Amino acid sequence: MIDTRSAPYGVFLLRVALGAMWISHALLKYVVFTIPGFAGYLGSLGLPTALAWPVFLAELIGGILIISGVYARHVALLLIPVMAGAMSAHIPNGWLFSTTGGGWEYPAFLIVTSFALWLIGDGAFALRSRPLFFAGRPARA
Repeated sequence: MIDTRSAPYGVFLLRVALGAMWISHALLKYVVFTIPGFAGYLGSLGLPTALAWPVFLAELIGGILIISGVYARHVALLLIPVMAGAMSAHIPNGWLFSTTGGGWEYPAFLIVTSFALWLIGDGAFALRSRPLFFAGRPARA
């Protein structure tokens, strides 16, 4: 049974935590690895190095939009392919993200949480909310 009185606030907490994780994942690329370093990593995987800035910006801006609740559920869905690409690079390293080269547990969690937010909606305090596939009416907290 879902408590309809408190569920929107639970979704709000999920949304803020998820957005913060997307932002921290972006800032890791910028502050720790640097964008040129991240580009070099992408190149070592055989991917275009020109993807470094778009990936960084997608994660950073996406995280900000999710936290603020600006079409959060749709932004979360659109970010899943970005993290699926990251997860595919980490699968050979094993499960734990703390292993050398980083495992795939953290990217998998971001994918599942982003998908969950897409399914359940924007939650309370969303600035711009839309229902699934922009049809119907959004639920109000």
